[in-house]
Amino acid sequence: MSRTGPRNPPPTRRLTTAQALVAFLARQYTERDGRRHRLISATWGIFGHGNVAGIGQALVEAGNGRRNSEGTRNGDGTRNGHGNRTRPRMPYLQGRNEQAMVHAAVGYARQSGRLSAHAVTTSIGPGATNLVTGAALATINHLPVLLLPGDTFATRPADPVLQQLEVPYAGDVSVNDCLRPVSRYFDRVTRPEALIPAALQAMRVLADPAETGAVTLALPQDVQAEAYDWPEEFFAERVWRVRRPAPDTAELEAAVRAVRSARRPLIVAGGGVRHSAAEETLAAFTAATRIPVASTQAGKGALRHDHPADVGGIGHTGTATADELARTADLVIGVGTRYTDFTTASGTLFENPAVRFLNLNITGFDAHKLAALALVADARTGLEALTSALAGRGYRVDPAYETEYTGAKEAWEEQVEASFTTPDPTARPTQTQVLGLLDTLVTEEDILINAAGSLPGDLHKLWRSRSRDQYHVEYGYSCMGYEIPAVIGVLLATEAQGHEGRPVWALVGDGTYLMNPTEIVTAVQENLPLKLLILQNHGYASIGGLSEAVGGERLGTAYRHRDPDGGFTGPPLPVDLAANAASLGMRVLRATTVDDLRKALAEARGADGPTCVYVETETPDTVSGPPPAQAWWDVPVAETASRPAAVTAREEYDRRVAARRHHL
Repeated sequence: MSRTGPRNPPPTRRLTTAQALVAFLARQYTERDGRRHRLISATWGIFGHGNVAGIGQALVEAGNGRRNSEGTRNGDGTRNGHGNRTRPRMPYLQGRNEQAMVHAAVGYARQSGRLSAHAVTTSIGPGATNLVTGAALATINHLPVLLLPGDTFATRPADPVLQQLEVPYAGDVSVNDCLRPVSRYFDRVTRPEALIPAALQAMRVLADPAETGAVTLALPQDVQAEAYDWPEEFFAERVWRVRRPAPDTAELEAAVRAVRSARRPLIVAGGGVRHSAAEETLAAFTAATRIPVASTQAGKGALRHDHPADVGGIGHTGTATADELARTADLVIGVGTRYTDFTTASGTLFENPAVRFLNLNITGFDAHKLAALALVADARTGLEALTSALAGRGYRVDPAYETEYTGAKEAWEEQVEASFTTPDPTARPTQTQVLGLLDTLVTEEDILINAAGSLPGDLHKLWRSRSRDQYHVEYGYSCMGYEIPAVIGVLLATEAQGHEGRPVWALVGDGTYLMNPTEIVTAVQENLPLKLLILQNHGYASIGGLSEAVGGERLGTAYRHRDPDGGFTGPPLPVDLAANAASLGMRVLRATTVDDLRKALAEARGADGPTCVYVETETPDTVSGPPPAQAWWDVPVAETASRPAAVTAREEYDRRVAARRHHL
């Protein structure tokens, strides 16, 4: 008969729920290809009731609010102060707008290759609902961010509380439920012990390349401050391995047969190439097969602009070279792309009656689009397998096809040069000439960030990407106001990667600037060398052109005084965006001519603090403007109208839409 003594209970640690969450997050890591990264490297926050006494106090416990002796930046990019010997276990970053904090976190995650992310904490009410736009952007772009909004009391000692939305038919609903459809994982932690499974699931989704996006843990303010005896095991170091799934053998063999039978194949490189760090693998695949590569907005830079196989952007904002190849392709090989309507020209681009699709994607949902042969795998692993399987089977495109697309690329480059040309140094520059001046200045170190307006179209068609991460255009959500906070996130990421000093540019029009300039203050506070280029064209240039094309007659797209008839055709509004940026703490360089701008851009590039270049652009003409759209985009036009502009636009729409097809 055996006898055992009393078992020792497992060790515990008494902390509040918020303190436990912060301690847990500080011990989470990702690992890919043998390299480890801090999963949540910092937390952005704006405090109010709902998080100030919970997450806010926990961040103080984690070492924030004390000065650091080194006076340098931490490994995650946050700046140390002076006077304390250790850096915070969970560094805190101060934002000015909740949506902007998410944008900054997204910029950080993208520059970090989705291997490291930031958390964002807010108060309840408007602080929480301000997260929704940023969350949608993160999820659409498959970029990880952890959202920690405060929530109303779980115990309901007073009901309603300040900023609470009362829902008569459901007592367990709050404004945070707005985050459900834009989150890849959502949980409301109504008891301290419920944090354990919720936090583990949150980390799993953030680190999963097929599922990642915005993850929301709604935290009732009373639960945040409630103490609990947490098992020490909860705070053990955890490593979340970022998978590189290999393709199924049968799918791979079918893909090989499809490639070998193709005579005019075309690769469409999407953001998955970058997320997988598959650029070199893609280059090796094209070197073996000579298949040309077109790119989406997210995939631009997958090959350098001067790579022989790179034919530029595809779709509505693509190059003539890529779009003509798409029209005649018999096999389209999508690598890490979602096939948005801009890429497919709203279903009108791939005209060849015999065209087939082969989609390499880490998600089955995207791999099966357009009735494609699916190759469900990590982009790099899948391309390696496809290259290996084709090796020795003698596949390479016909030399005549290669000569065709390289010649077409050279012709397109002549159009780019014409757009970038600035013959008169005393003239006011056009927008494309601004890009041309920047093109002559940057090296592979520079990063350009943009998201909305007419700039994404010009950049996709014209920009010459010199490195895998130079081109940073957020076009999944095309969110005005993304650019300035995203620069901050990118700068923090480059510093964490040991690349401090890389020039990072935010390119914005006046409409975008007015949406969200608040994080200039954050850049000034942190002395981050943000390079802001403001292009003033007195309105929404992109939507103005679209409005004119669809019969909207540019209504509401100009920033001008009202005229006597009630329209907006008077003088430009006396808004001084340069003065506004200066009032927020930036150094501002004003440029009025091409020559002024050339000097200002060079000065800004060399600056070690936040610097703005402000220029008023000229309306482009047929010589200095960008080439027109090379493919259609479906924006429905009024079917009945009395005004001639809309009637004419509808006639053109009916002609275009007749070419649309479903790929079945």
